[in-house]
Amino acid sequence: MTFYLGKDVSVFLTTENTTLGVSPVYTSAGAGSVVNTATAAFAAKLAGTVTEQSDLTAVDLSIGAMDEDITYFGMRTALKAEIKKETTLTLTRKKSNELYEIVYDKIRYGLTGTSVTDSSLMDGLEQPTVEYGYRAYVHLSGTSEVMTIPNCVVTSHGVTINADGTTDETIELMSMVTPLLSGANYVTPTTLLDL
Repeated sequence: MTFYLGKDVSVFLTTENTTLGVSPVYTSAGAGSVVNTATAAFAAKLAGTVTEQSDLTAVDLSIGAMDEDITYFGMRTALKAEIKKETTLTLTRKKSNELYEIVYDKIRYGLTGTSVTDSSLMDGLEQPTVEYGYRAYVHLSGTSEVMTIPNCVVTSHGVTINADGTTDETIELMSMVTPLLSGANYVTPTTLLDL
């Protein structure tokens, strides 16, 4: 687990969709919407103009693996076989709008298709495709290193209210696809072999 202050990193988000971006609409009903332009309020389309997450106070990056215990007859020690990678990115920011709440409530799993319809919002009940989730880019300040985390889905959202009046909110993104380290944003679409 690696913890960064918001000033030490910049985090950018895109969708895994090459046509659609996410731009939530703030309404009393909390409805979300999608756009098919190059830029969007939460996450632009893949290979579009990236959207930086503003007012970040903390970024927590955890990389791990899921293991399965396999026992053999006559052996006391079990084999620990790695099943898949797990990367978790937790973003904490000063709450200034309903952006993260709407994304968690309506658009947790990304977008599919080429046009803006209700069916373009993934509901998490279908088999993951190459358009599943979001793509996060973590830029370390002062270097050219970028960690690209493909196919992230929003797994949790929380709001913390303090006595002094400041309100923080946290959103957690998780991916089972192996992250990539490079000198720039990795914008090549995910393949079926990566999933």
